[in-house]
Amino acid sequence: MKFNRQVMNLDEFTIQDLKNYPGATGQLSGLLRDIGLAAKRVNVEVNKAGIADILGEAGKTNVQGEAVKKLDEFANDQIINSLASSIYCAGVASEENDTFISFNDEYSMNSKYVVLMDPLDGSGNIDVNVSIGTIFSVYRRLSPNGTPCTLEDFLQPGSQQIAAGYIIYGSSTMLVYATRRTLQGFTLDPSIGEFCLSHPDLKVPEDSDIFSVNMGYYHLYDEKVRNAVDLFMATDAKQKIYRHRFVGCMVAEIHRTLIQGGIFMYPAFGKYTNGRLRLCYECNPMSFIMEKAGGRSISAGNQRLLDVKPTELHERIPIFIGSAGMVTKVEEALR
Repeated sequence: MKFNRQVMNLDEFTIQDLKNYPGATGQLSGLLRDIGLAAKRVNVEVNKAGIADILGEAGKTNVQGEAVKKLDEFANDQIINSLASSIYCAGVASEENDTFISFNDEYSMNSKYVVLMDPLDGSGNIDVNVSIGTIFSVYRRLSPNGTPCTLEDFLQPGSQQIAAGYIIYGSSTMLVYATRRTLQGFTLDPSIGEFCLSHPDLKVPEDSDIFSVNMGYYHLYDEKVRNAVDLFMATDAKQKIYRHRFVGCMVAEIHRTLIQGGIFMYPAFGKYTNGRLRLCYECNPMSFIMEKAGGRSISAGNQRLLDVKPTELHERIPIFIGSAGMVTKVEEALR
């Protein structure tokens, strides 16, 4: 009897994908499955946050001087513990920690990959039940196998990423990940506790009528950025009408952009002279995903964001990311 399998879960997909590449070791596939397992644990706590003692502040600040939320801390611990228990990860750097963590057991030191992550993006939305998410990226280590990983393993340009992805905890929980070969979306089926392939071969629309930027800071942006934002502000009914959206969570912004098209902008402003989003933990992985989907991502000076070489783990950078046609339009205005 032949069975017609309509649903493929994350484990099945990564194992099937391995068959297309006979020389693959399976380490990346195993690492993605470990991250998926950690995401399920975080999802459980997100879904019961309203009735558990996990909302609100944890009573301390992270390395950026921002208040750490209790759920932030939980997500950070869960993902680090999952990667530490894995045999596929040599070390991890998190937005919540001062520096990277090296896993120095025999198996970890012989792993090929390191992971950078924002364990819970959009923390300000936690207490008001708005979408939040996890962001991660994977690099092949530069340090020799069999030795502890080093800072240089984590300070690579985004173009050197092997994989990147995010988990969005919203009306449904989704894991979206990109490798150099593919971009796939999986939705968590709570009845079986599995991420199931729901959005195969994601592509971002070339153009859209959605733009996203924090308009509250409009008068703090420099003139070129204001000119770029003005491209989407209609002055009469004969112009194309754009819809403005801003969630306050990069994962939610990028997820909407992947599905519906559009552009997300987070420029420098005021005291944030280098922007506010982190190059290593947020901008690089999202830019990798967007380019794999057919979109574009640039920084100040119209530089391809993935070509920027980080100088420190918690470096910040301006970003303009989304549908290729809309980013090109902004790029011309920024010139």
